Amino acid sequence: MEHHRDPQENASRVSGVVTLREPHPVRATAVLCGAVATGAWLVAFGLLATTLPGYLLWTLLAGALAWLASWMLARAGDRGAAVGVAAATGVAWTVAVISVVTQWARLGVWPV
Repeated sequence: MEHHRDPQENASRVSGVVTLREPHPVRATAVLCGAVATGAWLVAFGLLATTLPGYLLWTLLAGALAWLASWMLARAGDRGAAVGVAAATGVAWTVAVISVVTQWARLGVWPV
């Protein structure tokens, strides 16, 4: 059973205005830690590949696992780390797509 909090529980009054406070704010250090850990995770998987299609496959697989971890962190753990994980995964997937498109433009043949 989920516990519902009273919005006034995290409120403060300043000059008669009610300001709601986030009960678990996202911290920059947590975002950075999540991004660095995910970057290392994705690089480790990317290094397993010897070809561009292999790199794409490993990056997509590692990114999907990282996003699963991000979802679990957002639901039950540190949301700052979840943001870092998701952002780093997005960057890695963008690099993989740019690599494929660059190879495609260079060779004129779909490389995957």
